[in-house]
Amino acid sequence: MARTIEAFLNEVAQKNPNEPEFLQAVEEVVETVWEYYLEHPEYMKSKILERIVEPERVIMFRVPWMDDSGQVQINRGYRVEFNSALGPYKGGLRFHPSVTLSALKFLGFEQTFKNALTTLPMGGGKGGSDFNTKGKSDNEIMRFCQSFMTELYRHIGSNTDVPAGDIGVGGREIGYLFGQYKRIKNEFTGVLTGKGVDFGGSLIRPEATGFGAIYFVEEMLKARQDSIKDKTIAISGFGNVAWGAVKKASERGARVVTLSGPDGYIYDPAGISGDKIEYLLKLRASNMDVIEPYAQKYNAEFYPGAKPWQQKVDIAIPCAIQNEMNEHDVAQLIENGCTLIAEASNMGLTAEAADLAAEKITFAPGKAVNAGGVAVSGLEMSQNSMRMYWPANEVDHRLHQIMENIHHTCLKYGKGKNGKINYVKGANIGGFVKVAEAMLAQGLV
Repeated sequence: MARTIEAFLNEVAQKNPNEPEFLQAVEEVVETVWEYYLEHPEYMKSKILERIVEPERVIMFRVPWMDDSGQVQINRGYRVEFNSALGPYKGGLRFHPSVTLSALKFLGFEQTFKNALTTLPMGGGKGGSDFNTKGKSDNEIMRFCQSFMTELYRHIGSNTDVPAGDIGVGGREIGYLFGQYKRIKNEFTGVLTGKGVDFGGSLIRPEATGFGAIYFVEEMLKARQDSIKDKTIAISGFGNVAWGAVKKASERGARVVTLSGPDGYIYDPAGISGDKIEYLLKLRASNMDVIEPYAQKYNAEFYPGAKPWQQKVDIAIPCAIQNEMNEHDVAQLIENGCTLIAEASNMGLTAEAADLAAEKITFAPGKAVNAGGVAVSGLEMSQNSMRMYWPANEVDHRLHQIMENIHHTCLKYGKGKNGKINYVKGANIGGFVKVAEAMLAQGLV
Protein backbone atom coordinates (compact mmCIF):
# COMPACT_ATOMS: atom_id res chain seq x y z
CA MET A 1 0.00 0.00 0.00
CA ALA A 2 2.81 2.42 0.89
CA ARG A 3 4.41 1.91 -2.53
CA THR A 4 1.09 2.61 -4.23
CA ILE A 5 0.66 5.83 -2.30
CA GLU A 6 4.21 6.76 -3.13
CA ALA A 7 3.64 6.06 -6.83
CA PHE A 8 0.48 8.17 -6.81
CA LEU A 9 2.19 11.10 -5.06
CA ASN A 10 5.21 10.84 -7.36
CA GLU A 11 2.93 11.11 -10.38
CA VAL A 12 1.26 14.22 -8.91
CA ALA A 13 4.69 15.72 -8.16
CA GLN A 14 5.87 15.11 -11.73
CA LYS A 15 2.79 16.84 -13.11
CA ASN A 16 3.13 19.79 -10.73
CA PRO A 17 6.84 20.64 -10.43
CA ASN A 18 7.91 23.56 -8.25
CA GLU A 19 4.57 23.67 -6.43
CA PRO A 20 5.50 22.81 -2.82
CA GLU A 21 2.36 24.17 -1.13
CA PHE A 22 0.03 22.28 -3.45
CA LEU A 23 2.00 19.03 -3.12
CA GLN A 24 2.01 19.36 0.68
CA ALA A 25 -1.78 19.73 0.70
CA VAL A 26 -2.30 16.78 -1.66
CA GLU A 27 0.00 14.53 0.35
CA GLU A 28 -1.81 15.32 3.60
CA VAL A 29 -5.21 14.47 2.11
CA VAL A 30 -4.12 11.39 0.16
CA GLU A 31 -2.33 9.81 3.12
CA THR A 32 -5.48 10.05 5.27
CA VAL A 33 -8.08 8.97 2.69
CA TRP A 34 -6.06 6.24 0.96
CA GLU A 35 -7.28 3.30 3.02
CA TYR A 36 -10.89 4.46 2.68
CA TYR A 37 -10.33 4.90 -1.07
CA LEU A 38 -9.09 1.32 -1.47
CA GLU A 39 -12.17 0.04 0.38
CA HIS A 40 -14.43 1.58 -2.29
CA PRO A 41 -13.72 0.04 -5.71
CA GLU A 42 -16.33 2.31 -7.32
CA TYR A 43 -14.09 5.29 -6.47
CA MET A 44 -11.03 3.55 -7.86
CA LYS A 45 -12.78 2.48 -11.07
CA SER A 46 -13.83 6.09 -11.76
CA LYS A 47 -10.38 7.37 -10.67
CA ILE A 48 -11.98 9.83 -8.29
CA LEU A 49 -8.73 10.59 -6.47
CA GLU A 50 -6.79 11.09 -9.69
CA ARG A 51 -9.47 13.50 -10.91
CA ILE A 52 -9.94 15.32 -7.62
CA VAL A 53 -6.31 16.50 -7.50
CA GLU A 54 -6.66 18.13 -10.94
CA PRO A 55 -8.34 21.56 -11.02
CA GLU A 56 -11.20 21.78 -13.48
CA ARG A 57 -9.89 25.09 -14.77
CA VAL A 58 -6.93 27.42 -14.18
CA ILE A 59 -7.13 30.99 -15.44
CA MET A 60 -4.11 33.33 -15.49
CA PHE A 61 -4.14 36.85 -16.87
CA ARG A 62 -2.24 40.14 -16.83
CA VAL A 63 -3.53 43.09 -14.85
CA PRO A 64 -2.28 46.45 -16.16
CA TRP A 65 -3.01 49.54 -14.05
CA MET A 66 -1.71 53.08 -13.61
CA ASP A 67 -0.24 54.36 -10.33
CA ASP A 68 -0.69 57.87 -8.97
CA SER A 69 2.48 59.11 -10.68
CA GLY A 70 1.14 58.08 -14.10
CA GLN A 71 3.41 55.02 -14.40
CA VAL A 72 2.02 51.82 -15.89
CA GLN A 73 2.26 48.79 -13.59
CA ILE A 74 1.69 45.11 -14.44
CA ASN A 75 0.60 42.32 -12.12
CA ARG A 76 -0.56 38.75 -12.62
CA GLY A 77 -4.10 37.68 -11.89
CA TYR A 78 -5.32 34.14 -11.24
CA ARG A 79 -8.48 32.16 -10.68
CA VAL A 80 -8.26 28.44 -9.93
CA GLU A 81 -11.67 26.81 -10.34
CA PHE A 82 -10.88 23.55 -8.64
CA ASN A 83 -14.05 21.51 -8.23
CA SER A 84 -17.74 22.25 -8.89
CA ALA A 85 -19.26 18.88 -7.95
CA LEU A 86 -21.18 20.36 -5.01
CA GLY A 87 -22.04 23.80 -6.34
CA PRO A 88 -20.58 27.01 -7.79
CA TYR A 89 -16.84 27.46 -7.24
CA LYS A 90 -16.40 29.29 -3.94
CA GLY A 91 -13.24 30.70 -2.43
CA GLY A 92 -11.39 33.90 -1.73
CA LEU A 93 -9.24 36.32 -3.69
CA ARG A 94 -5.81 37.01 -2.19
CA PHE A 95 -3.78 40.13 -3.07
CA HIS A 96 -0.26 39.61 -1.73
CA PRO A 97 3.29 39.47 -3.17
CA SER A 98 3.53 35.81 -2.08
CA VAL A 99 0.68 34.74 -4.39
CA THR A 100 1.77 32.03 -6.83
CA LEU A 101 -0.07 29.39 -8.80
CA SER A 102 1.15 26.75 -6.32
CA ALA A 103 -0.28 28.65 -3.35
CA LEU A 104 -3.62 29.19 -5.06
CA LYS A 105 -3.89 25.56 -6.17
CA PHE A 106 -3.23 24.45 -2.60
CA LEU A 107 -5.87 26.87 -1.31
CA GLY A 108 -8.41 25.83 -3.95
CA PHE A 109 -7.80 22.14 -3.23
CA GLU A 110 -8.26 22.70 0.51
CA GLN A 111 -11.33 24.84 -0.16
CA THR A 112 -13.02 21.98 -1.98
CA PHE A 113 -13.05 19.81 1.14
CA LYS A 114 -13.65 22.68 3.55
CA ASN A 115 -16.75 23.75 1.62
CA ALA A 116 -17.95 20.16 1.52
CA LEU A 117 -17.72 19.97 5.31
CA THR A 118 -20.09 22.93 5.71
CA THR A 119 -22.81 20.90 3.86
CA LEU A 120 -23.68 24.09 1.94
CA PRO A 121 -23.90 23.82 -1.89
CA MET A 122 -20.46 25.20 -2.74
CA GLY A 123 -17.58 23.92 -4.85
CA GLY A 124 -13.95 24.89 -4.32
CA GLY A 125 -11.91 27.66 -5.90
CA LYS A 126 -9.33 30.34 -5.13
CA GLY A 127 -7.79 33.30 -6.88
CA GLY A 128 -5.87 36.51 -6.52
CA SER A 129 -2.83 38.45 -7.61
CA ASP A 130 0.75 39.23 -6.62
CA PHE A 131 -0.41 42.86 -6.15
CA ASN A 132 0.54 44.37 -2.78
CA THR A 133 -2.06 46.70 -1.24
CA LYS A 134 0.46 47.99 1.31
CA GLY A 135 1.59 51.52 0.60
CA LYS A 136 -0.99 52.02 -2.15
CA SER A 137 -3.50 54.87 -2.19
CA ASP A 138 -7.24 54.21 -2.35
CA ASN A 139 -7.25 55.39 -5.96
CA GLU A 140 -4.44 53.03 -6.91
CA ILE A 141 -6.24 50.12 -5.27
CA MET A 142 -9.47 51.09 -7.03
CA ARG A 143 -7.75 51.23 -10.43
CA PHE A 144 -6.10 47.85 -9.83
CA CYS A 145 -9.37 46.23 -8.70
CA GLN A 146 -11.21 47.61 -11.73
CA SER A 147 -8.55 46.26 -14.10
CA PHE A 148 -8.53 42.89 -12.30
CA MET A 149 -12.31 42.56 -12.53
CA THR A 150 -12.37 43.64 -16.19
CA GLU A 151 -10.83 40.24 -16.97
CA LEU A 152 -12.20 38.17 -14.09
CA TYR A 153 -15.86 39.08 -14.71
CA ARG A 154 -16.11 36.79 -17.75
CA HIS A 155 -15.23 33.74 -15.61
CA ILE A 156 -17.51 34.28 -12.57
CA GLY A 157 -21.20 34.59 -11.76
CA SER A 158 -23.68 33.95 -8.93
CA ASN A 159 -24.33 30.43 -10.25
CA THR A 160 -20.84 29.80 -11.64
CA ASP A 161 -18.07 31.08 -9.38
CA VAL A 162 -18.51 33.34 -6.34
CA PRO A 163 -15.23 34.79 -5.05
CA ALA A 164 -14.78 36.33 -1.60
CA GLY A 165 -12.08 38.26 0.24
CA ASP A 166 -8.87 36.86 1.67
CA ILE A 167 -5.49 38.28 2.66
CA GLY A 168 -5.18 41.77 1.17
CA VAL A 169 -8.81 41.80 0.05
CA GLY A 170 -11.13 43.36 2.60
CA GLY A 171 -14.31 45.39 2.43
CA ARG A 172 -12.69 48.19 0.43
CA GLU A 173 -11.36 45.88 -2.28
CA ILE A 174 -14.59 43.85 -2.46
CA GLY A 175 -16.52 47.11 -2.92
CA TYR A 176 -14.35 48.20 -5.84
CA LEU A 177 -14.48 44.72 -7.43
CA PHE A 178 -18.26 44.51 -7.06
CA GLY A 179 -18.76 47.99 -8.48
CA GLN A 180 -16.77 47.16 -11.59
CA TYR A 181 -18.62 43.86 -12.09
CA LYS A 182 -21.97 45.65 -11.79
CA ARG A 183 -20.78 48.32 -14.22
CA ILE A 184 -19.69 45.78 -16.86
CA LYS A 185 -22.58 43.34 -16.52
CA ASN A 186 -25.33 45.87 -15.72
CA GLU A 187 -26.76 43.56 -13.08
CA PHE A 188 -26.90 43.45 -9.30
CA THR A 189 -26.28 39.84 -8.24
CA GLY A 190 -24.51 38.07 -5.39
CA VAL A 191 -21.37 37.47 -7.44
CA LEU A 192 -19.02 38.31 -4.55
CA THR A 193 -19.29 37.71 -0.82
CA GLY A 194 -17.82 39.82 1.95
CA LYS A 195 -19.71 42.82 0.59
CA GLY A 196 -20.74 45.78 2.73
CA VAL A 197 -23.99 45.21 4.60
CA ASP A 198 -25.55 48.15 2.73
CA PHE A 199 -25.21 46.39 -0.63
CA GLY A 200 -25.81 42.70 0.00
CA GLY A 201 -23.28 41.67 2.64
CA SER A 202 -24.02 39.53 5.67
CA LEU A 203 -23.74 40.57 9.28
CA ILE A 204 -20.81 39.00 11.23
CA ARG A 205 -19.00 38.03 8.00
CA PRO A 206 -15.74 39.79 9.04
CA GLU A 207 -15.74 37.94 12.37
CA ALA A 208 -17.02 34.61 11.02
CA THR A 209 -13.74 32.70 10.58
CA GLY A 210 -12.57 33.58 14.09
CA PHE A 211 -15.99 32.95 15.64
CA GLY A 212 -16.21 29.58 13.90
CA ALA A 213 -12.72 28.61 15.06
CA ILE A 214 -13.66 29.19 18.69
CA TYR A 215 -16.93 27.28 18.28
CA PHE A 216 -14.94 24.36 16.88
CA VAL A 217 -12.38 24.54 19.70
CA GLU A 218 -15.26 24.43 22.18
CA GLU A 219 -16.52 21.23 20.55
CA MET A 220 -13.02 19.73 20.74
CA LEU A 221 -12.89 20.52 24.44
CA LYS A 222 -16.40 19.16 25.05
CA ALA A 223 -15.33 15.88 23.42
CA ARG A 224 -12.84 15.43 26.25
CA GLN A 225 -15.22 16.76 28.95
CA ASP A 226 -13.51 20.14 29.21
CA SER A 227 -14.43 23.80 28.70
CA ILE A 228 -12.83 26.88 27.17
CA LYS A 229 -13.58 28.95 30.27
CA ASP A 230 -10.40 30.22 31.99
CA LYS A 231 -8.15 28.72 29.31
CA THR A 232 -5.10 30.74 28.22
CA ILE A 233 -4.79 31.06 24.44
CA ALA A 234 -1.97 32.11 22.09
CA ILE A 235 -3.14 33.58 18.79
CA SER A 236 -1.02 34.73 15.82
CA GLY A 237 -1.91 37.48 13.37
CA PHE A 238 -4.06 40.54 14.03
CA GLY A 239 -6.37 40.62 11.01
CA ASN A 240 -10.04 39.70 10.79
CA VAL A 241 -9.49 36.05 11.72
CA ALA A 242 -7.50 36.88 14.84
CA TRP A 243 -9.90 39.70 15.74
CA GLY A 244 -12.93 37.39 15.52
CA ALA A 245 -11.20 34.63 17.49
CA VAL A 246 -10.09 37.04 20.26
CA LYS A 247 -13.57 38.54 20.45
CA LYS A 248 -15.40 35.22 20.74
CA ALA A 249 -12.81 33.63 23.05
CA SER A 250 -13.12 36.60 25.40
CA GLU A 251 -16.93 36.30 25.36
CA ARG A 252 -16.60 32.61 26.27
CA GLY A 253 -14.40 33.33 29.29
CA ALA A 254 -10.97 32.50 27.88
CA ARG A 255 -7.90 34.76 28.07
CA VAL A 256 -6.01 35.50 24.85
CA VAL A 257 -2.47 36.69 25.62
CA THR A 258 -0.68 37.03 22.25
CA LEU A 259 -1.05 38.61 18.81
CA SER A 260 1.54 38.86 16.07
CA GLY A 261 2.52 40.70 12.90
CA PRO A 262 5.43 40.65 10.45
CA ASP A 263 7.42 42.71 12.99
CA GLY A 264 7.06 40.25 15.90
CA TYR A 265 4.50 39.50 18.60
CA ILE A 266 3.03 41.04 21.72
CA TYR A 267 2.44 39.26 25.05
CA ASP A 268 -0.33 40.71 27.21
CA PRO A 269 -0.70 38.53 30.33
CA ALA A 270 -3.73 40.54 31.48
CA GLY A 271 -5.61 39.30 28.42
CA ILE A 272 -6.85 40.98 25.24
CA SER A 273 -10.40 42.11 25.91
CA GLY A 274 -12.70 45.15 25.86
CA ASP A 275 -11.37 48.19 24.02
CA LYS A 276 -8.17 46.27 23.22
CA ILE A 277 -10.18 44.12 20.80
CA GLU A 278 -11.65 47.15 19.07
CA TYR A 279 -8.16 48.67 18.83
CA LEU A 280 -7.21 45.76 16.56
CA LEU A 281 -9.63 47.09 13.94
CA LYS A 282 -8.05 50.55 14.08
CA LEU A 283 -4.57 49.05 13.90
CA ARG A 284 -5.52 46.95 10.87
CA ALA A 285 -7.19 49.90 9.17
CA SER A 286 -4.01 51.97 9.60
CA ASN A 287 -2.43 49.81 6.86
CA MET A 288 0.91 49.73 8.77
CA ASP A 289 0.91 45.92 9.10
CA VAL A 290 2.79 46.02 12.42
CA ILE A 291 1.71 44.95 15.92
CA GLU A 292 4.22 46.90 18.04
CA PRO A 293 1.85 49.92 18.48
CA TYR A 294 -0.41 47.63 20.55
CA ALA A 295 2.44 47.01 22.99
CA GLN A 296 3.11 50.73 23.26
CA LYS A 297 -0.55 51.62 23.82
CA TYR A 298 -1.34 48.92 26.40
CA ASN A 299 2.07 48.46 28.02
CA ALA A 300 2.40 44.88 26.79
CA GLU A 301 5.66 43.06 26.10
CA PHE A 302 6.89 43.13 22.49
CA TYR A 303 9.16 40.47 21.00
CA PRO A 304 10.58 41.71 17.66
CA GLY A 305 11.07 39.15 14.90
CA ALA A 306 9.69 36.32 17.04
CA LYS A 307 6.63 34.04 16.98
CA PRO A 308 4.17 33.74 19.89
CA TRP A 309 4.56 29.99 20.37
CA GLN A 310 7.20 30.32 23.10
CA GLN A 311 4.67 31.43 25.72
CA LYS A 312 3.06 29.09 28.24
CA VAL A 313 -0.57 28.60 27.15
CA ASP A 314 -3.29 25.94 27.18
CA ILE A 315 -4.37 26.39 23.55
CA ALA A 316 -2.63 27.70 20.40
CA ILE A 317 -4.58 29.01 17.40
CA PRO A 318 -2.48 30.10 14.40
CA CYS A 319 -4.50 32.73 12.50
CA ALA A 320 -1.97 34.30 10.10
CA ILE A 321 -0.66 32.38 7.07
CA GLN A 322 0.35 28.91 5.83
CA ASN A 323 3.27 27.06 7.45
CA GLU A 324 3.60 29.66 10.21
CA MET A 325 4.17 26.98 12.88
CA ASN A 326 7.01 24.47 12.54
CA GLU A 327 7.98 21.31 14.40
CA HIS A 328 10.15 23.24 16.88
CA ASP A 329 7.24 25.58 17.67
CA VAL A 330 4.94 22.63 18.38
CA ALA A 331 7.55 20.94 20.58
CA GLN A 332 7.99 24.17 22.54
CA LEU A 333 4.25 24.57 23.02
CA ILE A 334 3.90 20.99 24.25
CA GLU A 335 6.85 21.41 26.61
CA ASN A 336 5.13 24.47 28.09
CA GLY A 337 1.88 22.58 28.72
CA CYS A 338 -0.20 23.30 25.60
CA THR A 339 -2.72 20.50 25.00
CA LEU A 340 -4.65 21.70 21.94
CA ILE A 341 -3.70 23.31 18.62
CA ALA A 342 -6.35 24.40 16.12
CA GLU A 343 -5.43 25.82 12.70
CA ALA A 344 -7.45 28.93 11.95
CA SER A 345 -5.06 29.78 9.11
CA ASN A 346 -4.99 27.58 6.01
CA MET A 347 -2.36 24.85 6.52
CA GLY A 348 -0.90 26.91 9.37
CA LEU A 349 1.40 24.06 10.43
CA THR A 350 4.13 22.49 8.37
CA ALA A 351 3.61 18.80 7.59
CA GLU A 352 6.13 17.77 10.28
CA ALA A 353 4.55 20.09 12.83
CA ALA A 354 1.06 18.75 12.10
CA ASP A 355 2.27 15.13 12.48
CA LEU A 356 3.86 15.92 15.85
CA ALA A 357 0.82 17.80 17.12
CA ALA A 358 -1.57 15.02 16.04
CA GLU A 359 0.61 12.40 17.74
CA LYS A 360 1.26 14.14 21.05
CA ILE A 361 -1.79 16.35 21.75
CA THR A 362 -5.18 17.29 20.27
CA PHE A 363 -4.87 18.89 16.83
CA ALA A 364 -7.41 19.96 14.20
CA PRO A 365 -6.68 21.17 10.63
CA GLY A 366 -7.73 24.42 8.98
CA LYS A 367 -10.26 22.86 6.62
CA ALA A 368 -12.39 22.09 9.70
CA VAL A 369 -11.42 24.85 12.12
CA ASN A 370 -11.60 27.84 9.79
CA ALA A 371 -14.63 26.78 7.75
CA GLY A 372 -16.76 29.40 9.52
CA GLY A 373 -15.66 32.10 7.11
CA VAL A 374 -16.82 30.35 3.97
CA ALA A 375 -19.89 29.06 5.83
CA VAL A 376 -21.09 32.63 6.41
CA SER A 377 -20.14 33.45 2.81
CA GLY A 378 -22.50 30.65 1.84
CA LEU A 379 -25.15 32.15 4.10
CA GLU A 380 -24.55 35.51 2.39
CA MET A 381 -25.19 33.80 -0.96
CA SER A 382 -28.48 32.45 0.42
CA GLN A 383 -29.53 35.89 1.66
CA ASN A 384 -28.65 37.42 -1.72
CA SER A 385 -30.72 34.80 -3.54
CA MET A 386 -33.72 35.55 -1.33
CA ARG A 387 -33.15 39.33 -1.45
CA MET A 388 -33.24 39.59 2.33
CA TYR A 389 -31.03 40.07 5.42
CA TRP A 390 -30.87 37.89 8.49
CA PRO A 391 -30.14 39.56 11.84
CA ALA A 392 -26.74 38.96 13.42
CA ASN A 393 -28.06 36.47 15.98
CA GLU A 394 -29.65 34.39 13.18
CA VAL A 395 -26.39 34.25 11.21
CA ASP A 396 -24.39 33.48 14.36
CA HIS A 397 -26.80 30.69 15.33
CA ARG A 398 -26.52 29.09 11.88
CA LEU A 399 -22.72 29.41 12.00
CA HIS A 400 -22.62 27.71 15.40
CA GLN A 401 -24.74 24.83 14.08
CA ILE A 402 -22.51 24.40 11.03
CA MET A 403 -19.35 24.23 13.17
CA GLU A 404 -21.01 21.67 15.48
CA ASN A 405 -21.93 19.58 12.41
CA ILE A 406 -18.37 19.76 11.06
CA HIS A 407 -17.09 18.51 14.41
CA HIS A 408 -19.64 15.68 14.30
CA THR A 409 -18.33 14.70 10.84
CA CYS A 410 -14.76 14.67 12.19
CA LEU A 411 -15.89 12.33 14.99
CA LYS A 412 -17.72 10.06 12.53
CA TYR A 413 -14.67 9.45 10.35
CA GLY A 414 -11.82 10.20 12.73
CA LYS A 415 -12.58 8.55 16.09
CA GLY A 416 -10.35 5.56 16.70
CA LYS A 417 -11.09 2.39 18.66
CA ASN A 418 -9.04 3.77 21.55
CA GLY A 419 -11.29 6.85 21.68
CA LYS A 420 -8.63 9.25 20.35
CA ILE A 421 -9.93 11.55 17.62
CA ASN A 422 -7.82 12.02 14.50
CA TYR A 423 -9.27 15.32 13.31
CA VAL A 424 -7.11 15.41 10.19
CA LYS A 425 -8.40 12.01 9.07
CA GLY A 426 -11.98 12.85 10.06
CA ALA A 427 -12.05 16.15 8.18
CA ASN A 428 -10.33 14.80 5.08
CA ILE A 429 -12.46 11.67 4.73
CA GLY A 430 -15.66 13.56 5.60
CA GLY A 431 -15.04 16.16 2.90
CA PHE A 432 -13.71 13.63 0.39
CA VAL A 433 -16.74 11.32 0.64
CA LYS A 434 -19.20 14.13 -0.05
CA VAL A 435 -17.27 15.35 -3.11
CA ALA A 436 -16.56 11.83 -4.37
CA GLU A 437 -20.22 10.77 -4.22
CA ALA A 438 -21.26 13.86 -6.18
CA MET A 439 -18.56 13.23 -8.80
CA LEU A 440 -19.71 9.61 -9.19
CA ALA A 441 -23.32 10.67 -9.65
CA GLN A 442 -22.43 13.27 -12.31
CA GLY A 443 -20.42 10.93 -14.51
CA LEU A 444 -17.10 11.43 -16.24
CA VAL A 445 -16.89 15.24 -16.34
